[in-house]
Amino acid sequence: MKTKTIKYAVLVTVFSVTASFAQHAFVNTPPEVSPMPMKPEMTEIWNPEVKVITPGVKLGDAPSDAIILFDGKNLNQWVSKKDPSKPAAWKIVNNDHFEVVPETGDIQTLMKFGDCQLHIEWSAPDEVLDGGQMRGNSGVFLQNRYELQILDSYKNRTYNNGQAGSIYKDHPPLVNAMKAPLEWNVYDIIYTAPRFKANGLIDAPARITVFHNGVVVQNNATINGLTLYMGLHNYPESHGEDVISLQDHGCKTQFRNIWLRRL
Repeated sequence: MKTKTIKYAVLVTVFSVTASFAQHAFVNTPPEVSPMPMKPEMTEIWNPEVKVITPGVKLGDAPSDAIILFDGKNLNQWVSKKDPSKPAAWKIVNNDHFEVVPETGDIQTLMKFGDCQLHIEWSAPDEVLDGGQMRGNSGVFLQNRYELQILDSYKNRTYNNGQAGSIYKDHPPLVNAMKAPLEWNVYDIIYTAPRFKANGLIDAPARITVFHNGVVVQNNATINGLTLYMGLHNYPESHGEDVISLQDHGCKTQFRNIWLRRL
């Protein structure tokens, strides 16, 4: 009886393996041409379809998928950095631009961002009163930590990593593309936020590309860490998305047409 059971089990196993082989046809002859010739459709990606947006009417206008941070009407997208429960205390001028009110403090966005495309237009104060770092000084702080310097660098010498277009105290701009006083300057920024490991240490530092008046002044530059006035930059702690802030450095710097696209 035991012998019959074993034989039966062997027959079942052989049948199962044979059936499995029958279900999977094995190719054991090479193709006529090896490697097989490529066809155009083999490298075509059709889905998902690329999202359609509407670009701005003219260069610098916000596209249809942009988040409008300032269009001349109000500062509803901004609050005080010292006390985010309070509105931004800077001044709107002629329903066109806003101006730093010195000693009121920095302002920051209500929303938080990471990777983004940011468009911002700025101008030094109408009246030139000082030189060096006190001539139209302000700054754009991405994720509230990493500063792209704003300064009137038109015929105004200062340290290279502190002039307009610099990542402050980190990278000088490739060139000085500053316009003359009373003209508006434009920053178009492509920003990649830093990535952190599970233990909080830096995995990939932040990177930035900046066009100043249409000229590349930062070309996928590595941001070496938290912007510091003194000392080496570093990444002391991990973080996620955060606000964009604008600096009150005691100068009546002006801003207009600010919009952002998440990337």
